[in-house]
This record gives sequence, C-alpha cells and structure tokens, in this order.
Amino acid sequence: MNAEQLQQLISAGLPCDHLTVEGDGRHWYATIVSPAFEGLRAIARHQRVYATLGSRMQTDEVHALSMKTFTPAEWAVQVQG
Repeated sequence: MNAEQLQQLISAGLPCDHLTVEGDGRHWYATIVSPAFEGLRAIARHQRVYATLGSRMQTDEVHALSMKTFTPAEWAVQVQG
C-alpha cells in the first residue's frame, strides 16, 4: 500500500474537501477535511475513516493510521490560523 492508494480508498468512501496522506508504508498520517464529519465527535469521525478502509486495518495492510479530522468550517479556521 502506498500513500496514493490509501488516499484513493479514503476519498472513495468519504467526500473530502481536503485530504493528505503521508507515511512509510506501514505507519500513516492523514489530514482529512469532510462535510461528513459535521456533528460527529472525534471517535465517530475516525470510525467513519476506518470504515472506508474495511478489512485493510485488520489484515495489517494498513498497520497504523494517525489522523486529524476537520469539518470544512474547522479547517477554514485552522488554515487561517
């Protein structure tokens, strides 16, 4: 699995306004901005992302995924600093 493949999996299952994925092939870091996160707490947002990966988390295809999740409004504040 490479960063582009992981990015495609996430964006295929979740509408993303912004998505970056970095990592070393086993340990990944993602920044995900999605309107689907509106009204959800952090754990529910992460569960939505994990759902897009399906069994890849259980089969160790994606060993670790650290993520920051934002709604579009939260991201706008984050970017403007």
